[in-house]
Amino acid sequence: MKLILSIVILALFISCSAKKTDKELFDEGQKNLKEDKIPEAVQAFDDLVNEYSASNLAPEALSQLATIYQNKQVKSLSEKENLQKAVESFKKIHDNYPESDYAPTGLFMAGFINANELQNYEEATSLYQRFLKEYPDNELVPSAQAELNFMGMSPEDIIEKNVAKEK
Repeated sequence: MKLILSIVILALFISCSAKKTDKELFDEGQKNLKEDKIPEAVQAFDDLVNEYSASNLAPEALSQLATIYQNKQVKSLSEKENLQKAVESFKKIHDNYPESDYAPTGLFMAGFINANELQNYEEATSLYQRFLKEYPDNELVPSAQAELNFMGMSPEDIIEKNVAKEK
């Protein structure tokens, strides 16, 4: 009985002491991503964000997750589910880490995916307007303004509009 108890205590000790650091999880996620091990990369980045939400690596891990979803790399999800998760992750960067360098891009990308992939123009407009209000000096401002100006238009309509403006 003592032997079994000792083994259980040892197993608990080993599992507790084997907890990975935020840096180890981030590096693991990056390595798995490079090796095209997408589920493992998602798990590592998710673990980092959930276990180390205060880490300075958390916004970058969320950005990596959002990009994975935006690129529709999670094969167990539909295209739409991937894109919705990308939007959620990008918004989470902005909402949970507003002081992060990733926050403005997160908000912009949430609008971009809504507009160009999900055709959710109302939500995209709201996100772009919020982006312009919160980050008026950001390098993505001209892109956000262009997205608002051409929302929902086909490439042909955009060209036609630009040609008419030049006349």
